[in-house]
Amino acid sequence: MASGDTALIRELIVRPVRVPMPEPHRTASGVVAESPLVLTDVVTDSGVVGHGMVFTYTPAALAPVADLIRNCGPLVTGLPLAPAEIEQSLARRFRLLGTQGLVGMAMAAIDMALWDALARGLGMPLVRLLGGAAKPVRCYGPVGYDGEDGSAATAARWVSRGFTGVKAKIGYPTVDEDVAVIRAVRKAVGPEVSIMVDYNQCLVPAEAVERVRRLDAEGLAWIEEPTLAHDYAGHAMVAREARTPIQCGENWWGTTDMRHAIEAGASDYVMPDVMKIGGVTGWLRAAAIAQAFGLPVSSHLWPELSARLLCCTPTSHWLEYSDWWNPVLKTPLRVENGMAVISDDDGSGIEWDEEAVRRFAV
Repeated sequence: MASGDTALIRELIVRPVRVPMPEPHRTASGVVAESPLVLTDVVTDSGVVGHGMVFTYTPAALAPVADLIRNCGPLVTGLPLAPAEIEQSLARRFRLLGTQGLVGMAMAAIDMALWDALARGLGMPLVRLLGGAAKPVRCYGPVGYDGEDGSAATAARWVSRGFTGVKAKIGYPTVDEDVAVIRAVRKAVGPEVSIMVDYNQCLVPAEAVERVRRLDAEGLAWIEEPTLAHDYAGHAMVAREARTPIQCGENWWGTTDMRHAIEAGASDYVMPDVMKIGGVTGWLRAAAIAQAFGLPVSSHLWPELSARLLCCTPTSHWLEYSDWWNPVLKTPLRVENGMAVISDDDGSGIEWDEEAVRRFAV
C-alpha cells in the first residue's frame, strides 16, 4: 500500500449540498439563509480519502463550482499526492482565465482535500504535518445585523459560553444607530470582552472616515471592511484617519491581493479566508507574508480547518467561530470556554455525516 508521500490520486468525488441555516444571518449587505457547499473528496490509489469544502455564498454558483471541480479531475488524476506542486500546476493551467472567483473556489476545494489526504496517508494530524503544534485557539462569536436588542442578546449568549470576543454587524442608516448597537452590546457583555464590528463593505470611503471617527471612542478591537474590499486606496485613507485598527482580508483572492492591500496600507490586521486565499497552500503563504510585516492574522469562516491553520501561524490572533456547516460534519469543532480545542485526529479532522449529506444533496 502506498504511503502518503508516494500515493497517486485516483479520483475526485464532488457533491453539492444546500444546508439550511439555524436562523438567517443578517448583514448590511444582505441576508444569508442557507449554506451552498461543494464537498470534495480526493481518493488515492491506496484508498485514503481527503476532504475539502467550499462555500459558494449563493445557490446560483453551486452547480458551476461543482462542475469546475469535476472538470479538474483529469488534470490531477494519476499525479502524486503533492498539494503545493498541484496548486502550481493548476495555476498555470488557469493563468489566462484567472484564478479568482469560481476558479479560485475550485482550486481551493482540491487543495484542502489534497492536504487532508496527505496528512491522513502519513498518519498524522495536519497541524503536525505543517510543522505546528495543536493548542487552544481563542474564538469570537458572530452577531448579526439585528438591532440593539437582538445584537445584545446574541452577544450575551456567546459570552455565557465563555467567549471573550464578539463581532457585530453594523452599517445602519445612521452612525448614531451604529453607536447605539455597539453600546447595547457593550452593556450586555461587560468591559472585558473584545468587541469587533463589521461594515461588510457598505460605505463609501468619505462616509467611512466620518463614521470611524465616531467609533474611535467606543473601545473597539477592530473595524472590518468599512468600504469595498478591493478599494485599497479607500481603505488606506480610512486606516490613516482611524485610531481603531482596520481589519480586511476575507475577500482577498490569493496572496497577490493581500500584497497589494498591505503595500497600500489598507489594513492594520489581516483576516484571510482559507477558500479565497487559496486553500491550505495559499494560507501558508499568507501567514508568511503576515509574519514578515508583523500583522496579526485572524480567520474568516472554515473554523475546523482555520483553527488548525492558526496553530501554524506565527502571528495568530482570533478564530471566527461559526456553526453554519455543522449539520454535514460528523464531528464539528469542539469549543470549550471560548477556545477551540484541536483534536489529534489524522488530517484536518473533517469527516462527513453521510446521512446528512444525502439529506441536503442537490
